[in-house]
Amino acid sequence: MNKFITVTNPTLRRLSAAFLALAAVTAIEAATITVTVKDIRYQTVTGFGAAACDGAMCPFGTDTQPVRLLYGPASKIGLNIMRMEISPNFKGDISFADVGWDTPYDWKGSLPCAKEAKKRGAIVFGTPWSPPGEYKTNGTAQGGNSESQGYKRGELRKDCYDKFFPWLNTFLDYMKKNGVDVDAVSIQNEPDWWVNYSGCLYSPEQQLDLVKNHADALDRETYGVRLISAEPLGFDPKYSNMLLNDPQARKHIDIIAGHLYGHPPLVNMKNAAVLAAKYGKEVWMTEHSVSDNLNRLPDWHEQLIFAEELNECMLAGCTGYIYWYMRAHWAFVGTGETKYNPGNAKNTLLPRAYVMSHFSKHVTGSTRLETLSSVATGTNSAFETSAYIKGDSLIVMAIDTTKNALDLKLQLPFKVKSGTHLLSTANDNLCQELPIEINEPVDGLTVDLPARSLNTYIFIIDKGSTAIKEVQREKDAVTSVYYDLHGRRIDNPHGICIERFADGTSRKVIVE
Repeated sequence: MNKFITVTNPTLRRLSAAFLALAAVTAIEAATITVTVKDIRYQTVTGFGAAACDGAMCPFGTDTQPVRLLYGPASKIGLNIMRMEISPNFKGDISFADVGWDTPYDWKGSLPCAKEAKKRGAIVFGTPWSPPGEYKTNGTAQGGNSESQGYKRGELRKDCYDKFFPWLNTFLDYMKKNGVDVDAVSIQNEPDWWVNYSGCLYSPEQQLDLVKNHADALDRETYGVRLISAEPLGFDPKYSNMLLNDPQARKHIDIIAGHLYGHPPLVNMKNAAVLAAKYGKEVWMTEHSVSDNLNRLPDWHEQLIFAEELNECMLAGCTGYIYWYMRAHWAFVGTGETKYNPGNAKNTLLPRAYVMSHFSKHVTGSTRLETLSSVATGTNSAFETSAYIKGDSLIVMAIDTTKNALDLKLQLPFKVKSGTHLLSTANDNLCQELPIEINEPVDGLTVDLPARSLNTYIFIIDKGSTAIKEVQREKDAVTSVYYDLHGRRIDNPHGICIERFADGTSRKVIVE
């Protein structure tokens, strides 16, 4: 049997009897919620990030303060992935001397922030909003969905498929020569969304053709770059599944990606992640904004909805979460726009950044564990939870969107000997760190779950009294996958290869 103790912090108000009748109204049916954590392991989380842009996608230029505030283990937020646009704006034949400041979208504009992010150990990747206009059916980088653009759909011309990956190579070369080793490139931003700004349409079949027959032109050997699938608007699984079901295309794809507009994480992204997990591919959510249409600063409930989206992405199998704008009044760093003041001072951290820090500072590098809750959970539930293991740390996340304080009863797979409660309860109380005192190693305890709160409970596993069990995995999980020395997935390994395990570790092996 589990041995339970109750941990009470004197600074937190406990649940009173008056709240019991209110609990059912908010879908929390009892004063105590029980969460059982099992040592069944799922994805290893690569990290969290945002896009280096604000205001109509304009890059920050020489203003690198948002990156310095948000990125690196020494920052308060701990982001480690940065997204930037691969602009189609270059002149004639590729001439690096010509790539300048003609528009806000030129490659040079993202360099300062990319350099700053790399200094802080970040993964940097680029996404094309469009290939060059001369490669497209409508002759322009624009998507074509407007009267002024003739309502002509912009697609990559079939006779230019062989030019696409060499064009990406020129971007990689430019960035490398200017001090940034780009870690990954995507095929296309929102290939299923016909726009009147920079854009390009691909069907799943067109993307398959492009990748299967032309992706070997991406110069992985020189640039050490990984390839990300196109990023559909609502994470439509047809785009990634068609690639992964084809052996020739699958070997070129390292990461499947998509956005969440109109489709919550536990639907399309979860479906897409099934095949990705089977073949050892990462799953990245590469763009979404929550409450970006507000003509005010988001309130605390809206911040908790963002926390629930992060949590649901993890439950869906996500390995990387990249928010949209890095700097916006509804994002992580203030813009200084007076109409959103007070609280929107330029280049200061906003509440949403601290919400993100619960995940980016602690879940990055961890492996998700299975959790079972005594109350129903799901998309935007009143209560949500998830759990992770990282080294000798056991991490439990819990989100309560109701006005009722509760007890959280935890059943843990290992004995723990000490703990810390990281608590965010409102815009003016964003980052409390409270000790959890445990007198002797236990595998069950009850902790505070304050009203309208985001909580991260970090426990230190007692290895002396409880050996960490052999890893249990999903019955269809792949225990290891193989890559060649250039980072390309190999389905039939032979010779010198890199073997990568489900926990994120890897080793060089010789396969006979």
